[in-house]
Amino acid sequence: MGLGPIHTVTLAIARHKAEAARRLLQDGVDPIDEKQARAASERVQAARAMTFKQCAVAYIAAHEASWRNSKHRKQWTNSLGTYAFPLLGDLPVASIETDLIMKVLEPIWPKKPETASRVRMRIESVLSWATARRYRSGDNPARWRGHLDQLLPARRKLKRVEHHPALPYRELPSFMARLREEDGIAARALEFTILTACRTSEALGARLQEFDLKLGIWTIPGSRMKAGREHRVALSQRTIEIVETATTEREYLFAGGAKGKPLSNMAMLKLLARMGRDDLTVHGFRSTFRDWAAEQTNHPRDVAEMALAHVVGDKTEAAYRRGDMFEKRRRLAEDWAQFCVKPLPATAEVVPIRG
Repeated sequence: MGLGPIHTVTLAIARHKAEAARRLLQDGVDPIDEKQARAASERVQAARAMTFKQCAVAYIAAHEASWRNSKHRKQWTNSLGTYAFPLLGDLPVASIETDLIMKVLEPIWPKKPETASRVRMRIESVLSWATARRYRSGDNPARWRGHLDQLLPARRKLKRVEHHPALPYRELPSFMARLREEDGIAARALEFTILTACRTSEALGARLQEFDLKLGIWTIPGSRMKAGREHRVALSQRTIEIVETATTEREYLFAGGAKGKPLSNMAMLKLLARMGRDDLTVHGFRSTFRDWAAEQTNHPRDVAEMALAHVVGDKTEAAYRRGDMFEKRRRLAEDWAQFCVKPLPATAEVVPIRG
């Protein structure tokens, strides 16, 4: 059994350690086993001293590389910093139990159910990480199923989901006619967004190098997509014309006032307000497109869903489906562009023959 380095342990200290070890042997205790057990106990005590905040910071550092953008990290840091750290931050992670979780969630659960749900899931993830690192033991007090679902009402029962206001598809052609009369980059951005049925952030972040106008394809990189996967958009003739009006000197298709920045996401909303349609949202036009595709065309559901960059099918189906139905989506895009400029025929009036 080693007693320590000669440059640190004096002869007197070594004799004292040796005597203590012999006493343990006399009591039937292996001094080496006892030393290892004491070191393990000290490690456990050190681990128990890890605070929830320290574990949260470590969890974020370990996982941020897998997150798509810095916004996700900010959401984690801000939500935990606002709601969890004031109560849990300085507490040992090993001591956090259900009553403390409830103190965090109860004040915000009825008022901000969406935020509260995300805070709960993030606390649960941090505590699971701490358990895996042996900083705590036992069940996770922040888990929902079979635990907090017995203490808190389901989120869906607290607040009805409010969908983005959408324009009925029958009104779209007349709206588009008005929109084409509007001048300015915001008007062209909104027209482009509607014709491509893309998200606001995808349209405003579009860069000129993403477009192949000869093939009529706009390729959005995965880093700018909600699902994190590259998405190809079929361009109609009108969207190609909008892209061609952009000068090659601009980095973004829809450049903002500040150099090197895209158009503000408020620009299109302000345009809608000026047009007297502040009852609408830009995102709602995706619903308009989806309703039209379902009710006015024979295009398959999956084609319409892929045009919206939605995930189609479960993971097993996605593993076997490698294509993106692009040529079918191209035909859908052309039909949509034609509909946007051609009003639906008026509903026929039935006249009784014997009237």
